[in-house]
Amino acid sequence: MRIVLLATSLAVLLVSGSAFAADEKTLPPPNAKKLSEIIAKVEQRNDFRYVKEVDWDSGVYTVTYYSSDKAKVEISYDPVTGETK
Repeated sequence: MRIVLLATSLAVLLVSGSAFAADEKTLPPPNAKKLSEIIAKVEQRNDFRYVKEVDWDSGVYTVTYYSSDKAKVEISYDPVTGETK
């Protein structure tokens, strides 16, 4: 009985471990610009009001901000060059 319980527990741990590994997101490359530099670029845009969200996904930073006329703007930035994509 103990062996069956131990084997079942081990199997569950092995399966759940690989599921956790699948949830890990990639990191920006080592030569990426600082996020603060990219945000500074956003803040210099015409009619900028405030940053709502910054997301890292699919190899780009996506910055969501609002303009002074309350328009929602989403821009994707290359992490290495800091330029829009």
